[in-house]
Amino acid sequence: MRRSRWLAPWKDSLEKPAIYHCISRVVDRRFVLGDDEREQFRKFMRMQENFSGCRVLSYCLMSNHFHLLLEVPPMPKGGISDELLLNRLAAIQSAAFVAGVAQELQHARQAGNDTLASEIHARHTYRMHSLSEFMKTLLQRFTRWFNRTHERSGTLWEQRYKSVIVESGTAARTMAAYIDLNPVRASIVKDPADYRWSSYGEAIGGGNKGNGKKAREGLVRACLSHHGAGFEAGKWQDAAKIYRQLLGLALQRKSGHADLTAARHTLKAKVKGELNASRERFSARRKDGARRMKGSAAPAANTLWTVRDLRMGIG
Repeated sequence: MRRSRWLAPWKDSLEKPAIYHCISRVVDRRFVLGDDEREQFRKFMRMQENFSGCRVLSYCLMSNHFHLLLEVPPMPKGGISDELLLNRLAAIQSAAFVAGVAQELQHARQAGNDTLASEIHARHTYRMHSLSEFMKTLLQRFTRWFNRTHERSGTLWEQRYKSVIVESGTAARTMAAYIDLNPVRASIVKDPADYRWSSYGEAIGGGNKGNGKKAREGLVRACLSHHGAGFEAGKWQDAAKIYRQLLGLALQRKSGHADLTAARHTLKAKVKGELNASRERFSARRKDGARRMKGSAAPAANTLWTVRDLRMGIG
C-alpha cells in the first residue's frame, strides 16, 4: 500500500515555514525538455504559484528532471476573501470562467446565503496551500501540453515526485544554492547566473519586474527568512550578497566553511528530533537520526542532514 507523503509536522504553523525540496524525472530519464518545453514548464509553474498560495523559493529545470524548493503556507484562518479567490482563479482560468464564479458568488452574497458562498469557495480552495495539489496540477498540466505538442500519449514522469522536508534558515538557503548549481555541476555553464531556467538565472536576467521579481522574492525568502524577511524583492541586494557567497562555498571555490559550524550541530539535532516525533514511520531497528548527504550533495555532508538515506542525489 502506498504510504502517505510525509509533510512537515509544523505545516499549520504561522511562525515556521513548511518548505519542501521536490524532484521529478522524465520517464526513462530521457532528455526531452528543450528550450520551449522548459519555458512552458516555467510558465505553468508560475501560474500554479499565483493560484495556489504556495511560493517557489528556488528552482532549476534540466533536460530530463527538475527541482523545486517550495514553501507551502497554511490556508489563512477563516479562508480567503471573494476578491482574492477570483484573483487566484484568474491565474489559471479564462476570463469567462472567472466571471461565472464571480456571478455565482454575487448571487449567493446578495441572497445572504453564506453557506452557498462557502461551498463555491470550497470547490476551488481545496487545491490551494497544498503540496500534493500543487505538484499534481503542475505535472498533469505540463504532461497534457507536452503530449499534445509532441503527438504522444501516456505518462511523462518517472514514478511519484520526491519531496524532502527542509528546515528554514541554513538548510533552506543551502538547498536553494544546490538547486541553482545543477547546470554548473552538469558542465552546462560556469556561472549559475548564465542558466536561464533557474531561480538565480531568472533573478539576474529577468530584472526587477515580472518573473524576475518573483525569482528575487523567492531567493530573498530562502536566504533571509530567519531574519523575518518575507517575499520582499526590495531586499534583493542584501540576499544576493549572501547567496553569491553561498554558491561559491557550495562548489568549494572559497573558504569560509567555519561560518557554518554552529548551524551544523543545530540542524543535526533538529533532524534527530523529527525522527523521534515521527517514530511510527520508521523501523524499530532504527536507532539514530541524522543521515549525511550523499552523491552530488556530498560537499554539504557536514551542513545538511536528512532523516532518510536518499536513493538519488539532488543533482
